[in-house]
Amino acid sequence: MSPRRPELDRSPAERRTHVVQGRYAVSNDPQEMLTTLLGSCVAACIHDPVAGVGGMNHFLLPGEAGSADLRYGVHAMELLVNGLLQRGGRRDRLTARIFGGARMVQGLSDVGALNVAFAERFFRNEDIPLVGSSTGGVQARRVQFWPVTGRTRQMFMGGAELVEAAAPVAAPPADAGELELF
Repeated sequence: MSPRRPELDRSPAERRTHVVQGRYAVSNDPQEMLTTLLGSCVAACIHDPVAGVGGMNHFLLPGEAGSADLRYGVHAMELLVNGLLQRGGRRDRLTARIFGGARMVQGLSDVGALNVAFAERFFRNEDIPLVGSSTGGVQARRVQFWPVTGRTRQMFMGGAELVEAAAPVAAPPADAGELELF
């Protein structure tokens, strides 16, 4: 049996928006899917199920108070939450998932773990429930997020092939693959 090709699991009308490092996107378009590729960076996917709006960010470094640079988690999170509120989301209905934070280079400081700790602390301090996460490990991952439904999909990048995993994991094993959260 050949490996499943997740990039083919979309309708012809579906639009992809790639969220690159230091950026964020918010949408209430049912035909839009947000996607990013992560190593030690972290992406937060936040969703309001009643308003049918969601968004994703992608930040490089945990946080620097007062920084207006989207590479920093503090600014990236504030812009994402504010963008959701401007599109009709309500703070008391928001739920979040985080992805990424891998340790991509051995022997250097673990920036990925610092990013994850920052994101978890941010959501705890803001009273936004963290309903799912897949963080850590040593592999890059591609994350797809459908902002209207809140559905997420993750694929671990293991060289040239993807290997499937059956359930969410906190720290993915070296041979982990695709993960879908609803």
